[in-house]
Amino acid sequence: MSELGLHMEVEPPRRPDPEKRGRGPLIAALVIFTLVLLAVGAFFFRDQVLGAAAEDYTGSGGNEVIVQVQEGQTLSDIGATLKEEGVVASAQSFITAASANEQSQSIGPGYYRLAEQMSGDAALNAMLDPANRVVSRVVIPEGLREDQVVKRLTAATDISASRFNRAIKNADQLGLPKFAKGNAEGFLFPATYEFPPGFSARDIIGAMISRFNEAADSLNFVKASKKTGYSPYEVMVIASLVQAEGHPDDYGMVSRVIYNRLAAGMPLQLDATVNYVLKKSEINLSPDQIATSSPYNTYENTGLPPTPINQPGEAAMQAALTPDEGDWLYFVSVNPDTGETKFTADYDEFLKFKAEFERYVAENP
Repeated sequence: MSELGLHMEVEPPRRPDPEKRGRGPLIAALVIFTLVLLAVGAFFFRDQVLGAAAEDYTGSGGNEVIVQVQEGQTLSDIGATLKEEGVVASAQSFITAASANEQSQSIGPGYYRLAEQMSGDAALNAMLDPANRVVSRVVIPEGLREDQVVKRLTAATDISASRFNRAIKNADQLGLPKFAKGNAEGFLFPATYEFPPGFSARDIIGAMISRFNEAADSLNFVKASKKTGYSPYEVMVIASLVQAEGHPDDYGMVSRVIYNRLAAGMPLQLDATVNYVLKKSEINLSPDQIATSSPYNTYENTGLPPTPINQPGEAAMQAALTPDEGDWLYFVSVNPDTGETKFTADYDEFLKFKAEFERYVAENP
């Protein structure tokens, strides 16, 4: 036997650490538990998310639903809204349909008349159909009086005339320019408006005044008015006269006649101002009508009427700011059908134009 074998110390076998021996099953259990959680999570994600993305109803749906699309919403946002409102089975069913149709990009903010449980394709097609837009659409042409504007607004909405009149009376709280002196006549800007459900009379009048302010800003109206020698409010009065009396091609010349007659101290003698008092739109006033007593009657009073007499458009406002150059003092619309209007600085020539108009009236009773 070698010395190595004689002198080597033999250690007794080590016994397993009881603490470490107990950790093994615990770690294994934790690993198994984690794997189970991951498996359940993966199943839930596949079933609830991926599975839902494939869900879709069939047909055009049942009960009516009004859905609002907000400003700035993407097609994905719209799909989520439709899902929340019960219109589609899943947002993805709408997104898939929208992705396959370029017209889907035209869907804008507003209210849409849809139905519960529509297919994604049916919901998209319904939103692309203008007939399903839920709006009160009203056209306000240039030159309407305030009462005529209210009549159109009342006809286009379920709001009473009294509510509109109340809003107009308090228009200074709705953005009316300070120079308007609290009077909304002339500032209910003519345009085509679409009002969503729930809009109040105040909302609508406020929107119209806001549209006026946009037009005035684009024309730099207040600053430009100073160059005319008249206040911004007086220029708005002139704009309303131009709107009432002129054909668009002649606005600048009509504006010049008004300024020339004001400068000469001549009464304006405009039929439109008498029509305003009478709430009419006559092209051939009678002597009795012309004799109507009113501060608006420019046959009997010199200077401008107290307020605008209608809602002028942007072109008439521009003409009031920058009238054409000329010495004209008179104009006559010799053919109201075509809008042909003749201008002159000579009174005798004016009488000839007037006779031409009277022949038109006689031939067109």
